[in-house]
Amino acid sequence: MCEISLTMKLLPGCYGICRLDKGSETPSWAVSGDLFSVTRTAEELSVVCPEQNIPDGVKAERDWRILKVIGPLDFSLTGILAAISSALAASQISLFALSTYDTDYILVKEKDIDWAIDVLKKEQFEIEV
Repeated sequence: MCEISLTMKLLPGCYGICRLDKGSETPSWAVSGDLFSVTRTAEELSVVCPEQNIPDGVKAERDWRILKVIGPLDFSLTGILAAISSALAASQISLFALSTYDTDYILVKEKDIDWAIDVLKKEQFEIEV
C-alpha cells in the first residue's frame, strides 16, 4: 500500500461509462450532475456521468459505483492508484479510474462494491459509506 493513510468515500448513485464516436459533440446530457467526466481522444469521446442521464441507444456500461479518494492529494504522492488497483485486482475486482487535479475516483461495478469495500478496508483504507 502507499505510505500515507487514505480515506475513501462511497458516492451516492450509479454511473455509466459511455463511448461516442470520435467526431461527436459533447452532448448536453453528459455534462450535468455532481460528477461527470468527458474525455476526447483521436479514437473516441468517452463520458462518465450519472446513469439516469444516459439516453437509450447510447453505447454504455452501466451500474458503476464511485469511491472517491478524499483529497486534495499532493502531486508528489506516489502509488495511490497502484495500491488501490493492486488490492482490487488480487480479488478479481475490475475498476475504472478517473483522476482530477485534486484527487482520484475509482469506479467499481455495483455488484462488486460491498466486496471491494471489504478488500480495501483489509488493506487499511478507511471507507466512508
